[in-house]
Amino acid sequence: MRGFDPKWRDVPDFINGITHEIWEDRQIASLLHRYAPGLIVRSPASVLTDNTHVIAATMATLAEFPDRRLLGEDVIWCDDPAGRTDTSDAFLSSHRLICTATHSRPGAYGAPTGAKLAYRILADCAIRDDAVYDEWLVRDQSAIVLQMGYDVVDWTREAIAREGGPMACVKPMTPANDVPGPYQGKGNDDPWGAKHAALIQAIMDGKLDRIPATYDRGAALCYPGHVRTQGWSEADQFWIGLRAAFPDAAFSLDHIIGREDPLMPPRSAVRWSLHGKHSGWGRFGRPTGADVYVMGISQAEWGPFGTGQPTLRREWTLIDETAIWKQILLQTGQL
Repeated sequence: MRGFDPKWRDVPDFINGITHEIWEDRQIASLLHRYAPGLIVRSPASVLTDNTHVIAATMATLAEFPDRRLLGEDVIWCDDPAGRTDTSDAFLSSHRLICTATHSRPGAYGAPTGAKLAYRILADCAIRDDAVYDEWLVRDQSAIVLQMGYDVVDWTREAIAREGGPMACVKPMTPANDVPGPYQGKGNDDPWGAKHAALIQAIMDGKLDRIPATYDRGAALCYPGHVRTQGWSEADQFWIGLRAAFPDAAFSLDHIIGREDPLMPPRSAVRWSLHGKHSGWGRFGRPTGADVYVMGISQAEWGPFGTGQPTLRREWTLIDETAIWKQILLQTGQL
């Protein structure tokens, strides 16, 4: 990889390696060069616009969860020809990892509960010159909150108060406060990514019959709240519950990667978004009319089983439910 430290074997080694370096080896200052100047880190909860803010957030998280570990499960990646320079290659990655931690100190999540946590993160990165220069990240916040013993809505309401109230609190990411970054690409044109994107588009268009036609009957599913389940009906209930809450929201496919590697099934990663009114009954209860932005990331593994045709055999989809509830509470005044 031109422009990269030769100690990294490949892109997955780089992504998993710098994650371990920062969080578990405590080389927090390495963010000054592992993250490029001007980096923007977008999550549903916030938009961070420089390394100093990222370092501060990292230190605050480690202070609250001192034994936090980040276990890489997969990195789905591709070349980025548009980002390549004369001296450096460029890549796009979608990182899936599971975090374990103990809530042992006070911090952004409130007074320490002693809870033992396990939750996933999905993160898309643009990489060049041995550094990440653009990032989108979805953390399973509702899993954290539920494992601490809180109701998600009540915790979100309390978080707004802890952050100084509705005027001073950290605002969730929306198109209004997003900051355009240097990476403007859409991924690659691999057929597995295209298949995955077409599936999500069809579901969002109300074609729920695509689930039994495309998912394996025993597909393993991982959804927000650290939900681990299987099968067509559970996939149907997750996706219809989300779409039913925002039936008229505009849906967008924002980034698509597909990939095949030796000794692994074909995989895909799709970042997508919904933007519109909370106008329907569904996953977020009574319609409020709040204008809501949802950023989601989905990954999938594919392979022939049972039917002999390629089906979706494993799915991981994350949204940040606390960021959605925060938008609803701030707009409705139900504080």
